[in-house]
Amino acid sequence: MITIRDLQQDLEAMGIRPSDTVCIHTSLRSVGPVEGGAEAFIRAFTDYLRNGLLVVPTHTWASVRPESPVYDVRRTEPCIGVVPKIAAFHPDGVRSMHATHSVAVFGRRAAEYAQLDNHAATPTPAEGCFGHLYDEHAKILLIGVGQERHTFIHVTEEIVDVPLRLSEPFEVTLIDREGRAEKRMIQRHFNPYCAHISENFVKFDPIFAAKGAVTMQRLGNASVQLCDAVRCQDITVRLWREALAAGRDLTVDMRAV
Repeated sequence: MITIRDLQQDLEAMGIRPSDTVCIHTSLRSVGPVEGGAEAFIRAFTDYLRNGLLVVPTHTWASVRPESPVYDVRRTEPCIGVVPKIAAFHPDGVRSMHATHSVAVFGRRAAEYAQLDNHAATPTPAEGCFGHLYDEHAKILLIGVGQERHTFIHVTEEIVDVPLRLSEPFEVTLIDREGRAEKRMIQRHFNPYCAHISENFVKFDPIFAAKGAVTMQRLGNASVQLCDAVRCQDITVRLWREALAAGRDLTVDMRAV
């Protein structure tokens, strides 16, 4: 049985500091049997990052759509796994008001950080919670999953304005913790040629490794890709700009990498 202390020792071995900002994409099953389950898994991070921030994606893009345009921060369940489902409604966390790509944030600056999504009109704006991982010099842990789950890469697509990535805007209703409702226009991820464009993000693996943007680590029984947000974004911005200048879609055609 894997304990909270075991997980914290693994975080320390990765070089993660208690003051760091860490975002996690997690397959809890890959970690192995954790004593206390998902709740203890989250506590391992929140206790360790006592002077930092834990950011847990709590995406709802599968349910918040033009035909069901309501996001209730208190009730709308994430569509991406057991850890997000616990984190979204955790009493120690603050969930952001993003219709499709919310996050739950833990730490002393959690409320302040979650507010970055308060005016988001696209999935991953540079000024939002995902985009701000760059400013935080965050560590992004892909725990038992690959680059296809690395939501932060979508920030780059918005920064360089990649064509055919966003849907037409539609109106959503957002309901906050006090039950107050507001209307907002939002865009979803969209590509006419590929249902989930992020499946192509695995093509970044070789260059991320070669440039030291990603290192392989362990957490419990899971293989972990430890991603440096600044290095990953700097690399992908450069590659995207070169590809767009040549008229190529980088996630489909990686010949220049």
